[in-house]
Amino acid sequence: MITLTEVHKKYSSEVTIGPVTLEIPTGGITALVGPNGAGKSTMLTMVGRLLGIDSGTIEVAGYDVTSTASKDLAKIVSILRQENHFVTRLTVRQLVAFGRFPHSKGRLTTTDEEIISRSIDFLDLAELEGRYLDQLSGGQRQRAYVAMVLAQDTETVLLDEPLNNLDMKHSVLMMQHLKRAAQELNRTIVIVLHDINFAGHYSDYICAMKHGKVVQFGTPERIMNDEILSEVFETPVQVIDGPNGPLAVYY
Repeated sequence: MITLTEVHKKYSSEVTIGPVTLEIPTGGITALVGPNGAGKSTMLTMVGRLLGIDSGTIEVAGYDVTSTASKDLAKIVSILRQENHFVTRLTVRQLVAFGRFPHSKGRLTTTDEEIISRSIDFLDLAELEGRYLDQLSGGQRQRAYVAMVLAQDTETVLLDEPLNNLDMKHSVLMMQHLKRAAQELNRTIVIVLHDINFAGHYSDYICAMKHGKVVQFGTPERIMNDEILSEVFETPVQVIDGPNGPLAVYY
């Protein structure tokens, strides 16, 4: 479980996050949604301790992220930020191996190699593991980064807009992979999404944010309704019955 209690972060007199009090359940996918500037990525990076908080507490699996040693926290929670991505002369396997650093400190064991291979296979990258990152398509490269995070083998995985720059096909494939990871690998995945319909279809919980605060939190069945989405996105939204569940239509 991820627990935020009265979390507050102030950038300026105009930009403030919180106070946020929230419990994200263990297991499944929780999507953070909301308009630009709502505080989604900021909250994610605070949970991952890549950004400090001014006040309050954040706990992941009972560990206080502000006081837990980095070497221990790295075995509890992993995070992938969209701006951390880089293209270099690393192969897919070499990149994924970085996920084992908190465990191996650079000296890979047989167990590490097995986990690396398992993560590569899970993201359907086996045929590409010897290829360099700059030889991959955007969708393939994105899968390689997610495989690296999965190889870190943490119960909690934080992903900041992993669908960014992916087309529709690769966005669907990525969400299918993440859904499998949550279900088959028992991961708790918290993901920042811009597309409310991806959140509604693939997530188990939706956290809707606006102006640096949590406006609504609940299952997709609860959040996917006209009134809530229109309030959150400040534009008229109608939720209709689609072939695979509710769909939000903007007009």
